[in-house]
Amino acid sequence: MTRAFNFSAGPAAIPTEVLERAQEELLNWNGYGCSVMELGHRTPDFKEILHNTETNLRKLLKIPDNYQVLFMHGSASHQFSMVPMNFLAPGDSANYLEMDHWSRMCIDEAKRFGNIHVEQGIRKNSDGLLELVPEVEWNLDEDAKYLHFTSNETIVGVQFEQDPECFKGKLVSDMCSDILSRPIDIEKYALIYAGAQKNIGPSGMTVVIVREDLFDSFQTERVPRLFQYPHVAAKGSMPNTPPSFGIYFAGLVFEWLLRQGGVEEMHKRNLEKANMLYDYVDQSSFYHSPVARGSRSFMNVAIQLDDRSLEERFLKGAQDNHLIALKGHRSFGGLRASIYNAMSIDGVKALLSYMEHFEKTL
Repeated sequence: MTRAFNFSAGPAAIPTEVLERAQEELLNWNGYGCSVMELGHRTPDFKEILHNTETNLRKLLKIPDNYQVLFMHGSASHQFSMVPMNFLAPGDSANYLEMDHWSRMCIDEAKRFGNIHVEQGIRKNSDGLLELVPEVEWNLDEDAKYLHFTSNETIVGVQFEQDPECFKGKLVSDMCSDILSRPIDIEKYALIYAGAQKNIGPSGMTVVIVREDLFDSFQTERVPRLFQYPHVAAKGSMPNTPPSFGIYFAGLVFEWLLRQGGVEEMHKRNLEKANMLYDYVDQSSFYHSPVARGSRSFMNVAIQLDDRSLEERFLKGAQDNHLIALKGHRSFGGLRASIYNAMSIDGVKALLSYMEHFEKTL
């Protein structure tokens, strides 16, 4: 069977080595005689899986002991509500950077729970290219409980190269699409969350990293138990039956990342892949990037053809060449190459070869 190079923004490509191990263990995990999906979550065996998964994530991201790691049901979109539910008492405010689709959804949810100060995070420059708004132009509410920002916007391909520095309060970040792709200074953050389906594993689980000393200030009286971070932490990510297969699969991915050399090595590879694509696009008169240098994502590379009418033809030819899921989001159009950790350099080279061939054959 030929494995395609999968450039999907999510659910995204998973390392073949990890898929093969999961396949091998699917019917008989660890000689236990059943699948890990059938393993009781209260058993010592599953608790060991959970412990190893958390231990390896802590190792990869250098998570300090005063931070709790939670493995939760659902998607990052659930956290759009959980964050303000926990942080904001009636009358409290929070800062949110508006980037694009996902951050706007997040802002809409947050407005249900507090006074939300919205600051524009991206704009078009004089050349019509998207760029990050410099921090010096932000006008934040300094009394707000936190500043929430999306570190990487998958749809338009805009990413923060550095953590925001201008806000002296708590930082909260949606890192769905770039967690584990680069080193993170965890101690700069009050809370980080990330859906699994891009760099962690299958969809249906979200990882939350939260500073434990904040628990006493979180709202609990009016928040359902399963939506309280302190309650989930006190129960060891198991206030109810956890996303057990997602936890197991994340553990396999974390082991794979450690074998590759960890987050630092993945960051080098990811930058190499992105630079290969951007360098080719920048020298072409056929393709162009809609994002200005300095604001470009190295996870989701947005590409547009100068002749937009050729997009469907490009996508059909790409699929014929085992290059799949290159269609841009319906709200933005164009092409999009999502090059998360599982995408190999060979996959990017194959895409570049096809792009060059497509341009020359017209």
